[in-house]
Amino acid sequence: MALKITEEKCAGCGLCIQACPFGALVVESREKLNKPHSKFKKLVTVSAACTVCGACVSTCKFDALKVEEEQRAKPVANLGDYKGLWVFAEQRGGVIQDVAYELLGKGRELADELGVELSAVLMGHQMKDKASALFEHGADKVYYVDDPGLAEYNTEPYTDVFSDLINKYKPEAVLAGATSIGRAFVARVAVRIKTGLTADCTELGVDTDKRLLLQTRPAFGGNIMATIICPDYRPQMATVRHKVFKKPVPHQGRTGQVIEEKAVIKDCRAKVLEVLHEMQNQVNLTEADIIVSGGRGLGKPENFKVIEELANELNAAVGASRAAVDAGWISSYHQVGQTGKTVRPKIYIACGISGAIQHLVGMNSSDTIVAINKDPDAPIFKIADYGIVGDLFEVVPAMVKAIRNR
Repeated sequence: MALKITEEKCAGCGLCIQACPFGALVVESREKLNKPHSKFKKLVTVSAACTVCGACVSTCKFDALKVEEEQRAKPVANLGDYKGLWVFAEQRGGVIQDVAYELLGKGRELADELGVELSAVLMGHQMKDKASALFEHGADKVYYVDDPGLAEYNTEPYTDVFSDLINKYKPEAVLAGATSIGRAFVARVAVRIKTGLTADCTELGVDTDKRLLLQTRPAFGGNIMATIICPDYRPQMATVRHKVFKKPVPHQGRTGQVIEEKAVIKDCRAKVLEVLHEMQNQVNLTEADIIVSGGRGLGKPENFKVIEELANELNAAVGASRAAVDAGWISSYHQVGQTGKTVRPKIYIACGISGAIQHLVGMNSSDTIVAINKDPDAPIFKIADYGIVGDLFEVVPAMVKAIRNR
């Protein structure tokens, strides 16, 4: 629903403002709003704070306010027309990103459960030879779209091409990485084809009887894990972060069918003039085999030297909890968790981190988790493989000394 203001009738008297319990209505000058053509000099506008409660409607003496039902997309009439599971094979500079392979590994499991084909969608220029790697990581088909306009990411052509492919072939589920590229255009695709999208999923499953994609992600600030379904619209769409799923071992020599499609690239409002590859930050948490992370228990920024010393001895990356980043003790490049990076190292050492669910969803897939905390009841110990109850300022230096004396 939405609150509609008929501008021609609104006198800007302000009676509705007094009735609004959320402060969502404001009286402004029509001239300031560039709407001077009226016998009234003022006009009421509505902000995002409006909950469409309707309390203001009955107060208007000019019948200028009305609550209207927003037109919803009609549910898909025949869900059986949609078959197969797709993975968006993200590429940058002609290199397919690991998140695509991770999704193919999980997608292979889901497709087998549903009894359907798994397909990858690859958009780029002169990249047909890359299809072999997609087959080796689980794809049965590769929909390949070659065009110079797709070599570098641009939101408009990517949205147009991907939407056209979905409308033509009708997959029942689509997966993409929750990367800067995936987040930028996949939501636009969902709006374009009038379906739902669940962002930043941490787990995926299927209901084989109802043919539903079960999309699990943190909700209510990360305090609960919600499983979301899209029963009436197709395709079902979800984005997943890098490192949430394990990259599968490729099956050398596995092949499949390449379906080549032509792109219709329209004139874009935004033109890519030059691509400057961002400086590679020395913090590469997602690829690190060992991560040593510090949290609120460090007490102050200078104490990250203790974490860095252990990390240097282990040839590890330095991570941090959101609490440490928000306190300004370390840059956001180091943040692990729901609002940071999702990691899957061989060893994750959490020092002075209590283990809020927002942090756990970013690192609980690590092969081995070591927790160091003074509080024996800290939630981090529930998922740790090894727990040390003690003062990190005593434990960590002892670990460093032991490593040096090996």
